[in-house]
Amino acid sequence: MKPDRIIVAMSGGVDSSVAALRLVRAGLDVVGVTLHLWDYPSDTTEKGRCCAPEDQYDARRVADHLKIPHFTFDRRELFQEHVVGPFVDAYLTGRTPSPCVACNRTVKLRELFPLAKKLDAALVATGHYARVVPGPGGAALHRGCDPEKDQSYFLHMLRPDELERLRFPLGDSTKAEVRAEALAAGLPGATKGESQELCFVSSGRYDAFVEARADGRVRPGPLLDPDGRVVGQHTGIHRYTIGQRKGLGVALGRPAFVVGVDADTAAVKLGFEEATLASGAVLHDDIVFSEEVSFPLEASVKVRARHEPARARLSRKDDRVVIHFLEPVRAVSPGQVAVVYDGTRVLGGGKIERALSQEEVAS
Repeated sequence: MKPDRIIVAMSGGVDSSVAALRLVRAGLDVVGVTLHLWDYPSDTTEKGRCCAPEDQYDARRVADHLKIPHFTFDRRELFQEHVVGPFVDAYLTGRTPSPCVACNRTVKLRELFPLAKKLDAALVATGHYARVVPGPGGAALHRGCDPEKDQSYFLHMLRPDELERLRFPLGDSTKAEVRAEALAAGLPGATKGESQELCFVSSGRYDAFVEARADGRVRPGPLLDPDGRVVGQHTGIHRYTIGQRKGLGVALGRPAFVVGVDADTAAVKLGFEEATLASGAVLHDDIVFSEEVSFPLEASVKVRARHEPARARLSRKDDRVVIHFLEPVRAVSPGQVAVVYDGTRVLGGGKIERALSQEEVAS
């Protein structure tokens, strides 16, 4: 592999375009790569979402502007198998998925390294807002400097050997700085809007997307009050997630929230705000931590991408990690990912199996 050759993932958006620009200006041998992941229905009017077919052409325009080669690779089948299918299954079984984590784990970053080898490139770059910092155990993942754009949560599963070959050109920048640089350089698409967080649901209606792919698995069921009494009916548990307040359609005298979803009985359990608080969580599937991390430890934990990290004590029991929050945390949802931080450094994370009540933590 050529040590100065680097492939850069290009989605056609401003972030990946500026990442490519910075690599070219740094004098590297840059090759643009776009993964074709999804096709939108012909009647959609949505534009500017990553993975959309038109974004392939935007990426090519940027590559031409920068005078670098560009290749598109079809990974739609892989995306369906590892991201879209599990996303639908999760909602139909009462869990809240983390599709962007799944995409990076099983498709985007996992595909870029083999593609780099095919293209004789030693390095891989993306437009993520995150940083790679050398550490005693090798390269370590750290939060991006822009707290509003930090994307380290979605990359927590990366190994030190992968981080050694990764470059995040935007990690030290703010979004405003990146946008201004794109405009100053005259990059095609410099005024393009932000892509949506969930790129493959063009309408923004997760419930309709799941229903269209449920294959008869949607079941109606009861809405239960805190005492277990039936106070209404729903048309499918995929419409509900822990901590949800809007769209419940019932009155309990106080603001009601979803506090539980039972896939076996199709029951959605309602409660008041205090019932949305969890004192801990159990992680089971997809647990990845840096090798030098030893348990027990005290660290900060994010239980969803836009959650302010909460201080917690963590211990390991067999194939599970148990988290005890120092202060209760709202809306800890099975299926979501908990990511653990020491300051700005990412230590690892895993999928939430279930939340723990105060009584469970005390015992």
